[in-house]
Amino acid sequence: MLDFNTLCQQYGQILKAEPKVEHGVCSVEFHRDLKVTIQGRPSRGELHAEVMFESLDHEGNALNMGETVILEEEVPYFINILVRNGIIISALHNHWLYAKPNILYVHFQSVEPPLSFARKVAEAFRVLR
Repeated sequence: MLDFNTLCQQYGQILKAEPKVEHGVCSVEFHRDLKVTIQGRPSRGELHAEVMFESLDHEGNALNMGETVILEEEVPYFINILVRNGIIISALHNHWLYAKPNILYVHFQSVEPPLSFARKVAEAFRVLR
C-alpha cells in the first residue's frame, strides 16, 4: 500500500489541485470561477470546493468527504453522478440570502479507497461550468 503522502499527491493529481496534509487529513481546495453578488455586492470569498480524506485503514479505505458551491441548475447533474457512483449526499443547502445567481452548497461522503473517491468526484466536477 502507498504511504499517506504519496497517496495524497495522487489524490491531488486526479482532482487537478495541489494537495496539502494537515493533522492527518489530505485535502485539496479549489475556487469556482462564478460571478456572484450577495446583497448586490460582488463576492468571491465563498466560491470554493474542498475534497478530503482521513482515517485511512489497513485495507486502504478512508473516510472521504467533500463540499462545493454549486449553481441551482448544476445540482441534478452533479448529484446524479455522485449517487450513481455510490457516494452519499449528506447535505444540500444555501449559506447566503440575496445571492444572484442563487448558489447552494452540496456535501458528500463515502468510506472507500481515496483514489476511487477522487475519480468519482472528478467525474462529477466535469459537469460543473
